[in-house]
Amino acid sequence: MRMARVATILVASGLLVSENNWPSPSRLDEAPVRQQLIGAWRLVSDEETVNGKLTKLEQTGILTYTSDGHMSVQIMDKDPNARQAGNPVQYSANGYESYFGTFDVNETAHSVTHHVQGALVRSLIGTDLTRIYTFSGKQLVLKSSRPDEDWRIVWEHC
Repeated sequence: MRMARVATILVASGLLVSENNWPSPSRLDEAPVRQQLIGAWRLVSDEETVNGKLTKLEQTGILTYTSDGHMSVQIMDKDPNARQAGNPVQYSANGYESYFGTFDVNETAHSVTHHVQGALVRSLIGTDLTRIYTFSGKQLVLKSSRPDEDWRIVWEHC
């Protein structure tokens, strides 16, 4: 009886995901993009082109999307003395990037927009950061939608 009450509470609160409302890994590509994004993603690689040269950034991080439309990201340089590349937008301070907010998906444009509500770099607060997405197996690849930014970040579902 106690287990039934706990399961009822979990289902009602959205914490328990049944087989019927979450795709199996083999059917993930068939799920709506918003549903594919839900969950935690660990940073696999971050690459940026500066002055025509591709640079792999040594970082660690996590990206989270929730079913109620919230998101957060945290990325940290592994080397505390690493220099930031020449992005036109400042995303990090002292080797750390962090912001949170809500998100929207535009499946036609293959984009996800992060509506920044709070950030370590305060100039990001109130901005919309649109990212072009692609999926490859368990990986999510995000690129900036801005023509003046040339970077690619790969995340893997945790």
